[in-house]
Amino acid sequence: MQLNILLFGIARDIVGDSKLSLELQGNVNVEMLLEELNRQYSDFSELKSLMVAVNNEYAQGSLELKESDEIALIPPVSGG
Repeated sequence: MQLNILLFGIARDIVGDSKLSLELQGNVNVEMLLEELNRQYSDFSELKSLMVAVNNEYAQGSLELKESDEIALIPPVSGG
């Protein structure tokens, strides 16, 4: 399954681009996607929190992903 992911903030910096395509086998849920990202990009494991949005809604780890989903990684933000 080919997943296309939009990256924001530090997630974009870790990957080095604002978009990422991942090829994963079988049924994949959000938790499995995060595990694969941690495997490929160890700096993701350093983040205190990382939200995943699927089709413009925050997603739980058990949500099963489809190729047509719009997936976004949203790291913690700060500012004033």
